[in-house]
Parts: sequence; C-alpha cells; structure tokens
Amino acid sequence: MKSFRKELWFCTDKRREFINITPEMERCLVESGIKEGLLLCNAMHITASIFINDDESGLHHDFEVFLERIAPEKPYDQYKHNGYEDNADAHIKRTIMGREVVVAITNGRLDLGPWEQVFYGEFDGKRRKRVLVKVIGE
Repeated sequence: MKSFRKELWFCTDKRREFINITPEMERCLVESGIKEGLLLCNAMHITASIFINDDESGLHHDFEVFLERIAPEKPYDQYKHNGYEDNADAHIKRTIMGREVVVAITNGRLDLGPWEQVFYGEFDGKRRKRVLVKVIGE
C-alpha cells in the first residue's frame, strides 16, 4: 500500500468564507499516483472545517444564515471562551460543519456524487491555516 501526505494553506480575506477545494484534492490525487484507495482531508485548525456539499451560492448563504443563528459572532461577551480571542462562535460553527471528509478513490478519480464538491469552511479567518490531505491505497 502507498501513502501520500500534503499540507495546503489558506488565508481568507474575510472572517467567514467557503472555498471549493475539489480541484486541489484532484491535484493531490494525481500527485499521489494512487488509483484505488481513500483520500482524507481535514482542517488542522479548530475554527475551520472541511465538508462536502453542493457548490451553489444560495446554499452557501443559507449555511451562513443558519450558522449565525445557532452561534452568532456578536455580542462577544455572550461566550465564556471569549477573553483573549473573540472566536467562540467559530469553534461552535466548526463543530457543526465537521472536521474532515473521506472520499473513495476509484480508477484514479475522486468517487463523488453528481453534485458533491469538497469545501474548506473558514469561521475565524484573516490568518494562515493548514489543511492536511492524506491519500492511501494502491
């Protein structure tokens, strides 16, 4: 069995943002040379997320509205975590959206459904954050 590891780095201009990283995942898969196996992609920061869904702007807006209703950014003093930083909401949003995804690899391609795309979700942006891609298989 072969193994491939790569780190990707993201720095968003906004506090919250969704970025389609499917092309980066496909490049990692090609680099790995693996044709059958699994690709793991996970956010290495506790205020960022990796998830799979549709790349549709209305849906992304709905995610933003939903997450802000569940864990509003402000007022900052509503959270006991906020003291040194003001990002308690980002921790909660990350927990809801998830830490990682695993995608099957079949015939050298990501085995995604017809509308599925891989996204990096940022909830406390404007600084560099790392994403790990690990591919294992043959």
